Amino acid sequence: MAGPDPYLADPEDLAVLLKLEATDVRLLAALRAATRRFRGQVRHPVSLVTDDTVYLDGSGKAVLRLPACPVREVHSVLVDGETLTGVKVRRQAGLLLHPGGCWPAWSEVTVTYDHGQDPVPGEVAEAVIDQARAIYRTDPAIQQVTTGTESVSFAATAAVGITSQWAAAVEAHRLNRGDDA
Repeated sequence: MAGPDPYLADPEDLAVLLKLEATDVRLLAALRAATRRFRGQVRHPVSLVTDDTVYLDGSGKAVLRLPACPVREVHSVLVDGETLTGVKVRRQAGLLLHPGGCWPAWSEVTVTYDHGQDPVPGEVAEAVIDQARAIYRTDPAIQQVTTGTESVSFAATAAVGITSQWAAAVEAHRLNRGDDA
């Protein structure tokens, strides 16, 4: 499997804004952290992943939801180890329609497919860069000072909030909204 890119935005773009080299370790760490946060909130990698194999449970229903989309190509579908042909795909929604009516309950469905976007949408890259800038600029602060036998602790937790740009990008690209309470 070729996994997703480690970043949802170009390190060069962030480097220009921070006036640093794109190879700066803290810059890359901030971009990686912002990328992980975005992927975690949208519940899928967003960027292109090829030959990804997932194992799903048969639902007893006609439609089976894949864990990531958009679907670029389905290479194979196995039900309990047997190849299934004629599966219909709703690419944008990441749905598979069983050709015979229903996915057998208590079956293991193995799907190998390509999914994600290439290139990453501009609004995602911009939101991730904005978040990475905030992460980079957050000072971890001093949490404890000890001198001799005296010690002073500070409740200094660095928090990075979200912007409306971030919230809009997450909402536009988030999957599996059905479990929101």
